[in-house]
Amino acid sequence: MPINSCFITATDTDAGKTYVSSLLLQGFKALGTAALGVKPIAAGADGQGRNGDALLLQQHSGIALPYKVINPICYQAPVAPHLAAANEQRPVDEVQLDTALAQWQQLPVQQLLIEGAGGWLLPISNQRYLADWVADKQLPVILIVGMKLGCLNHAMLTVREIERSGCKLLGWVANCIDPDMALLEQNIADLRQRITVPCLGVVPFAPDQAQYQQLAQELAGKVLKIQG
Repeated sequence: MPINSCFITATDTDAGKTYVSSLLLQGFKALGTAALGVKPIAAGADGQGRNGDALLLQQHSGIALPYKVINPICYQAPVAPHLAAANEQRPVDEVQLDTALAQWQQLPVQQLLIEGAGGWLLPISNQRYLADWVADKQLPVILIVGMKLGCLNHAMLTVREIERSGCKLLGWVANCIDPDMALLEQNIADLRQRITVPCLGVVPFAPDQAQYQQLAQELAGKVLKIQG
């Protein structure tokens, strides 16, 4: 059975890519769907050279794999990866990304979530963006919108750029990262009418355990339905 692959991007750093990816992975597990979450590039590592976001993806995936398979390229400093790469004199190698993708897509899972780093236009060299690699591979995209002041502009700029790249936007998730955001519901409604693909869900700030589990299954179910 072919693997359904999708790329998880966001309006900005800390918009909630890993949080929503973990939700989806737990939702897939609850629905009996084998799923894997990976992070091709990460910056910011512990003393063992492991990134916290990638560790969460490893933890919630439905298949046990070594850390280096989950996160093939990791830089120590929590800065823009291409700058960390220059400091460490270890450029981002797209051949390494290609090899990792081919390996992931041969694994015994039904769903592959590939989490980006930062926002959509994350530089990986002086000329290239991670978005260019995603477009080359024609990976469908899920957009996480971090709901805060300014998110309308960030969301629509990202949507336009994803569309311009030729990638297919499957849907978007409103992640409520600011508990005090003014006119939250109105902002979500505004985005619903501007973005032509479905809103897959609204993730409340600090949901309780019951909400969390229900939301995980609802999000995963909608992704499965969209993918057919």
